[in-house]
Amino acid sequence: MYGVISLGFIFYWGSSIVCFSMLCCMCIILMSHSFSCSLNMFFNMSPLSSFMLMLSVVLCILSLISTPNSKSYSYQCTISLLGGFLALAFSSSNMINFYIWFEASLIPTLILIICWGYQPERLQAGSYMMLYTVAASLPLLLILIWRCVDAGSMNIFVMGNSSPQILASVLIFVYGAFLVKLPMYSVHLWLPKAHVEAPLAGSMILAGILLKLGGFGLFQMNKCFSLLSSYSTSFIITCMSLWGGLLAVMVCLRQVDVKSYVAYSSVGHMGLVSAGVIMDRTWGVSSALITMIAHGFASSALFCLAFFSYSKSHSRAMPYMKGMLKLYPILSFWWFIFCCINMAAPPTINLLGEMLIIPSAWFSFWGLAVVLTIMVFMSASYNMYLYSSINHGDGSFYLTSGTNLNCSEGICLISHFVPLLIIFKFLNISYL
Repeated sequence: MYGVISLGFIFYWGSSIVCFSMLCCMCIILMSHSFSCSLNMFFNMSPLSSFMLMLSVVLCILSLISTPNSKSYSYQCTISLLGGFLALAFSSSNMINFYIWFEASLIPTLILIICWGYQPERLQAGSYMMLYTVAASLPLLLILIWRCVDAGSMNIFVMGNSSPQILASVLIFVYGAFLVKLPMYSVHLWLPKAHVEAPLAGSMILAGILLKLGGFGLFQMNKCFSLLSSYSTSFIITCMSLWGGLLAVMVCLRQVDVKSYVAYSSVGHMGLVSAGVIMDRTWGVSSALITMIAHGFASSALFCLAFFSYSKSHSRAMPYMKGMLKLYPILSFWWFIFCCINMAAPPTINLLGEMLIIPSAWFSFWGLAVVLTIMVFMSASYNMYLYSSINHGDGSFYLTSGTNLNCSEGICLISHFVPLLIIFKFLNISYL
């Protein structure tokens, strides 16, 4: 009987992989229609939503592949439910539906943290996540209801064609729900706690997709609300985003826990995304989209590497992981690759994302370009420090009981790298 149950779990695991793979192929086909856009009363398919759908489906597949030991029915159902909510949020053309799926995605994430987290503090981490995100999004719901009544429609396209000017105080609440989700520095405290306590799949999806849902929401709000009368408020939020990103990068250098290290790195990158979208310039918006896609794969891969290193050292403290280059050279090689991608070393698409936002910042205010330059330098510093701390030095005796990378771990890391190459080729063709 136990054999039949095990076979059933394996069959469901395999069928989940196949279904997500088919959806991924559909998203790639839709993504190739560079200048097309389909719209109805419920669903919207644009290049932006196609990119986000592709990212969601691919990372849901990789979260299942990277955790082959977790084949329970409830675990796979939770990831599938989360993937479904994200797909509905990214493809919704109805603003209220978008808000519903935006909030519904928190429920499976909370279940992943509480049910499959590592320590008793996971309850506190889940509470932090819910309090920050829900409290910030409740004012947004009231504003969206008022906006739908004012426009006479809940369709994003119709609302965009009749967008009235709004007060600066209202704009803060509109952006606030998504800036907490990104998150912006000063409302970011829930993210490191959630990452440290979440299982591998939770960290991958949280860093790779859920943070991008906040950036996608900023794109949608720019369509539905006129920002012409609130330039000063937008400029203040942009300054806070970039300055907060710089502070997050500097705080990153003080971390000892490798998962917390990568989490603060995500806060710094998301500062670039929020600034690029809120500046509402062509190059800034392009930079935000490229950074979201590149960071989605890079941060997910770094959390995979952190988990694989933890499985060998049985500790997330970087001093206990040092010397990995001698004992596990293949794992060290992947650390080098993804640290280079995360630090925007050429010719990665992260570099394109960071370079595109600098002219937009310069045209807004030259001081923002100076902050960006310092942030790029510090980004390279903390990634080099991360790689050297884990891989160089004398081998720690904590690493001697580990095993080499298995097949599923290797496939997971390669699968994070290959989409970045495909997107790099796609972007080269688009810009040429």
